[in-house]
Amino acid sequence: MSITSDQASRLHRLRQPTFAELYLPKLVTVWREGYGLEDFGADVFAGLTVAIVALPLSMAIAIASGVTPDRGLYTAVVGGFIASLLGGSRFQIGGPAGAFTVLVAATAERHGADGVILATMMAGLFLIAAGLLRIGTYIKFIPYPVTVGFTAGIAVIIFASQLRDLSGITLAGKEPSEFVPKLLALAGGLNSVNPSAVAVAVVSIAIIAALRIWRPSWPGILIAVVLAAVVCAAFSLPVETIGSRFGGIPRELPSPALPAFSIAKATAVLPDAIAFALLAAIESLLSAVVADGMTGRRHRSNCELVAQGAANFVSALFGGICVTGLIARTATNIRAGARGPLAGMLHSVFLLLFMLIAAPLASYIPLAALASVLVVVAWTMAEKHEFGTLLRSSWGDAVVLLATFLLTIFRDLTEGILVGFALGAVLFIHRMAEMTGIEERSPLAAADRPDDGNGDRVPYDSALAVDRDVLVYRITGAFFFGAASAIGGVLDAVADKRKAFVVDFAAVPFLDSTAANVLGRVAAKAHREGIRLFITGASPAVRRALLTHGVTPPRARYRQSLERAIADIKGGASEEAAAS
Repeated sequence: MSITSDQASRLHRLRQPTFAELYLPKLVTVWREGYGLEDFGADVFAGLTVAIVALPLSMAIAIASGVTPDRGLYTAVVGGFIASLLGGSRFQIGGPAGAFTVLVAATAERHGADGVILATMMAGLFLIAAGLLRIGTYIKFIPYPVTVGFTAGIAVIIFASQLRDLSGITLAGKEPSEFVPKLLALAGGLNSVNPSAVAVAVVSIAIIAALRIWRPSWPGILIAVVLAAVVCAAFSLPVETIGSRFGGIPRELPSPALPAFSIAKATAVLPDAIAFALLAAIESLLSAVVADGMTGRRHRSNCELVAQGAANFVSALFGGICVTGLIARTATNIRAGARGPLAGMLHSVFLLLFMLIAAPLASYIPLAALASVLVVVAWTMAEKHEFGTLLRSSWGDAVVLLATFLLTIFRDLTEGILVGFALGAVLFIHRMAEMTGIEERSPLAAADRPDDGNGDRVPYDSALAVDRDVLVYRITGAFFFGAASAIGGVLDAVADKRKAFVVDFAAVPFLDSTAANVLGRVAAKAHREGIRLFITGASPAVRRALLTHGVTPPRARYRQSLERAIADIKGGASEEAAAS
């Protein structure tokens, strides 16, 4: 690939960053940039907004994970504070995640609460090691269908895990953790459905959904939970509450303590610790990428892994569960006007204050209302549109997606990710072999040729190379998930402050869904910032893939050749100048 831009050429001449620069927390970076009272005020408001959202969610996720609700709060307070303090993303919010409910519940069932804490602490050490070894760079290579597949699978499992509390079903024995046995057991208990619990759940979901539509700036989740608690207490509805099942939550943080340790115990929870670390890394870096796309900033993945590792280790010391970056709460933080990591730290401080002041009131919260919160979370995280897009895009992407999705539901998350990644690699090899046999004029690796090879050499245009308004970026070779992250980062970096941006696909034989999704994000960002994006030289197959993933007019304009795109850009600029 080549970039005809003085800014892009400088990217290759930059000195290698030092260790301290790579792992310097974003908190220090923001402070060095100049942090004033106005920024602090914005971070206070953002932190309070996120804390209001996180309060019921943290308890609901802990309950769904098979532990007491206070452990969810400890995780958000302690883990969230450390993740923001040391993190490589300035907007990341850390805490307990719905994606972990399946893994944590299974670990708690096999090894008890002490096993969960030990596995969380070991996962923290693994994450720190992964960050220091710079493995965070390679986690970005996970194919897009795998990410969508396991996220949708987790959403289905979260929904299934809440059916008992949603309906108030009473089971004779313990609720199974496996998906199919769980559904069979719940079906057998349908005669014990509690109408009051069903009514509380339905009304809570309706309130959250309605406020998201008509009052999106209001804390719908908190409003629904508070109203449910008030109604249940006022009318003495026969529904199970936090107080009746768990005896309430404490009004203070516990003293830090190491979990019970032995070689046998560590060996037993080792697979769970690895699964915790893998999912925490994926979720955190995905959340950081989303934050980058919303703000135009760039996170440091390995620094973020070290921070998440430290957050998990310290969270376990205080009896918390797994910590990771949270996409929904990070997005809320950004939309609330956060300026830096202090917003995430303040969100933890506000949560601690809520614990100290309002802990006795939490006893009145009905579990059906908290279950409705997780149902809404599952519906949001299911990525329904992306799921449908991948099913339509190609048979290969559909196979990878469905394999990951079904294995996540019916086997386990780790197996789903590993099998999905392996299938994605095999699919890539198959596509490479297919393209090598069919596309004779576009080899996967371009060979050297003489300057006057076929008489089709275009003279060098120095004016284009130094044009301050137009950037041309040429991609050469297969554009697939292994290169998507790196190219996406460069596209984000070099497209800033340009009026027009051309991406030339003339030498790209094919691209996969991960790469097409990256271009979709670039197109959305360019459109949002008023930059005209042109796609040139795309073959019918490449163009079809781009259109499927949202690279559509007016976000992007398609032209047959680079010269035609440049002419249209210059012509448009001339018309604007004449009009002014």
